[in-house]
Amino acid sequence: MKRRSTLALLASAPWSMTLAHSAASIATLLRSGACVFLMRHAKTDPGIGDPPNFQLGDCSTQRNLSEGGREQSRRLGQWFKSRQLQPRAVHSSAWCRGRETAELAFGPHTVLPALNSTFNNERQPEPLTQILRALLKAVPAGEFDVWVTHQVNITALTGEFTAMGEALIVHASGTVLARATLA
Repeated sequence: MKRRSTLALLASAPWSMTLAHSAASIATLLRSGACVFLMRHAKTDPGIGDPPNFQLGDCSTQRNLSEGGREQSRRLGQWFKSRQLQPRAVHSSAWCRGRETAELAFGPHTVLPALNSTFNNERQPEPLTQILRALLKAVPAGEFDVWVTHQVNITALTGEFTAMGEALIVHASGTVLARATLA
């Protein structure tokens, strides 16, 4: 009977954990600190990149969160709140989908230009990745940051591909500790 209850609870959880990590072990990793919850923005309207001639300061010209992505973001915030996990800082890219993900999940956040998308810009990734590596190394034990960014930036930093709404727990050393996907 206990096994059935546990399976039902896991099935109803909004996050599915991979790499053999449960929600409890993800929370433990974050509490241990010296890491970043590195997240690709939540689900968007269909498409890749942004429409031609998009403007960073005008959300109406960008690919934005879908209603499902907004709900994902709210569930993410609830997941953190229900486990009393408080990030030291929450940063997002300047893209509207990144800012909205961070806002709906965590409230106050700061735009960090190093998290801006480098899609279709071959010259930007390495300098921004170096900045992110330095910031990652500075996260102290017992604290963690949340970074909301784009797949290209995550891949440049970790070598991993992430889907929309997926996150990696990345240790200050640069090692990927776990992967979590918002269902």
